[in-house]
Amino acid sequence: MPGLKSVVESLIFVADSPVSLDRLCALLEEFDRNDVRDALAALREEYGGEERGVVLAEVAGGFQFRTPAKNADYLRRLTRTRTAKFSQSALETLAIIAYRQPVTRAEIEYLRGVDSGGVLKTLLEKKLIKILGKKDIPGKPLIYGTTKEFLELFGLKDLKGLPTLKEIRELSETTRFEQQEELPLAVSAGADSDGDGGD
Repeated sequence: MPGLKSVVESLIFVADSPVSLDRLCALLEEFDRNDVRDALAALREEYGGEERGVVLAEVAGGFQFRTPAKNADYLRRLTRTRTAKFSQSALETLAIIAYRQPVTRAEIEYLRGVDSGGVLKTLLEKKLIKILGKKDIPGKPLIYGTTKEFLELFGLKDLKGLPTLKEIRELSETTRFEQQEELPLAVSAGADSDGDGGD
């Protein structure tokens, strides 16, 4: 019979989404919960080294094998797949829902200043948001929140992992500064012809 750590490693490896401790314990009912937790902790330590090409990450309420972000450029050469891209309106809407949830469509549209029905439909289809219920106000509008797929896509353990507004401001200021640094100096068309004259 294989060791518990080996079995836990195999289960997480073949799963197509993050596996929670509760799910592992349900699958491994013949083992004590503390033993499953210990096996998981040992695997996290084993796969936690910086030199590893695979890490055991805690995302979306479970555990999943992932590749380190620093290897992304090399992995793209192999997979040739495009990274998930979102329109500006989808990102704005997703950010509002992530930070303000539970939130209604009217609240989203008030903050964005435009109709968001089509964007909400797309995000629902991609399973990045879900309907949490209805708000107890006249008209009973639907309220929206993010899903486990949202956490998984963005590599978040939970919503506490979202950057703070201060971190976002600092990041945008750094990005703006770096973009300005990269801009070449404009050279006027006549600059070279005026200098040497050629008379």
